[in-house]
Amino acid sequence: MPPSAKRTSSHLPASTSAQILDREFLTIRGKLLEVAAALDRIERGLGSASSDPRLEKIRETLAILGKDGVDRAEQLQLIFSLPYQSDWLKDRVGHAPTGRKG
Repeated sequence: MPPSAKRTSSHLPASTSAQILDREFLTIRGKLLEVAAALDRIERGLGSASSDPRLEKIRETLAILGKDGVDRAEQLQLIFSLPYQSDWLKDRVGHAPTGRKG
């Protein structure tokens, strides 16, 4: 993507990629170390979590983070989100769902 096509917020002055990296590097580094340490603790734990769907979602998101793009946050959010249900509002407008008292 050409630099001129990058999204910018209308209320913040545009920063260069290098400026953003300078500002964010230590925070990103710290968060990545936290993720790595958590995954290490899971691996060292008793038993195995290798077939846990949550761990598969984490692996899927790590693969996305390694790719170039401007929509990685959106992709990660979609992985961790529940599928859309067209009748989601039904339970919130006075109709008690089956099995619950209204």
